[in-house]
Amino acid sequence: MSDHPTQPHHSRHDWMKFLLLLGIFAGYFGYLSWEYDLKTGGIVAAITWSFFVLCTPIADAGFLLDFPVRMITGIKMFFIEFIVWALALGINMIALTYAPAAYETNLLTSTFHTLLTTPWPYWSIIILCAAGTFLSIHLGDDIMDALNNRKDTNTVTHFKKKIAVMACLIIAIIVIYYDLIKTLNIEMPN
Repeated sequence: MSDHPTQPHHSRHDWMKFLLLLGIFAGYFGYLSWEYDLKTGGIVAAITWSFFVLCTPIADAGFLLDFPVRMITGIKMFFIEFIVWALALGINMIALTYAPAAYETNLLTSTFHTLLTTPWPYWSIIILCAAGTFLSIHLGDDIMDALNNRKDTNTVTHFKKKIAVMACLIIAIIVIYYDLIKTLNIEMPN
């Protein structure tokens, strides 16, 4: 048996999941481009994706890229998520500088604009989301590694304890997150 890490498995199924994700994003971009115009549609689609990266306490928008990329390349999701966050932050720095009106196209993006432009207390939401996201991604990497490499019972016991601690931390982050979200007083339009 080799000491090399498990090689990525490039199955057709993995590629199809990744292409489906790209198709959903392209469909959303198409809808927004039809609704507004091509430029605004692209900006709003990117802002919306970055909202789900930066403002949800577990990896979701980023995970949609992290998992397929890990399956295809074998690179740990934790490292890919750093690139996802850098991209999401960059999108918003550019949009806030050159296209701030794009944030006013819908309730989600206008709320996101409030979060981005009001450091206290709303940046704490983004910080909490970063903590929750990277913990959940780290947990996901550990689970995938454990499934790929069956280990001895001492390692399995340690792994179960680690999962329990990380799960408790993620739950605490989610509870705090929802308390902060309540402070936004968002009212849905009728």
